[in-house]
Amino acid sequence: MERLPKKMRHRQLMELIEQNPFVTDRELTRELKVSIQTVRLDRMELGIPELRERMKQMAEHSHDQVRSLPLNEVMGEIVDLQLDKSGISIFEIRDEHVFSRTHIARGHYVFGQANSLAVAVINDEIALTASSDIRFLRSVHLGEKCIAKAYVRDMAGQKGKAKVEVFTYVGEEMVFQGNFLIYRSTGEENSEGGMQHEDRH
Repeated sequence: MERLPKKMRHRQLMELIEQNPFVTDRELTRELKVSIQTVRLDRMELGIPELRERMKQMAEHSHDQVRSLPLNEVMGEIVDLQLDKSGISIFEIRDEHVFSRTHIARGHYVFGQANSLAVAVINDEIALTASSDIRFLRSVHLGEKCIAKAYVRDMAGQKGKAKVEVFTYVGEEMVFQGNFLIYRSTGEENSEGGMQHEDRH
């Protein structure tokens, strides 16, 4: 089964993890066409931690801190954040997130991860979802890890609003896409006249 010379396999393994730090050992076995035991041994030899530890390390080195809501209200673990630019979170689908008969994730959890990341990426004390345009591209199942990536696309178009696009992946496959319009307080407070909306609750 292990056809590639070890050095070449090690180089490919490192490249794959560098390209996608969230790649699982199972996905690496498919890419490298080796057994899962080989992938684990190669990782150990190269000093590359398992996925959970890599996630923890990324979370500790996140560039910015969430301002718009308490961290425990973000659905999923934020592993990278650049306020008003981009963010990444990861959310593992567990028993409490799925329908008991089908083991398919309830849609509001997948949406919730994307929505809370769209709010978290905004550099403001108050940020609220005004509207969203969403698409579920395939069902997500028990045990799968959802990786959501948010990008702030526009903050200049409308006073006190930001447009945030979120893509959620399982492995390399996109499972969800959302366009969120987020109200932010800074734009309104700093605008001429200092007008603020009253429905800020």
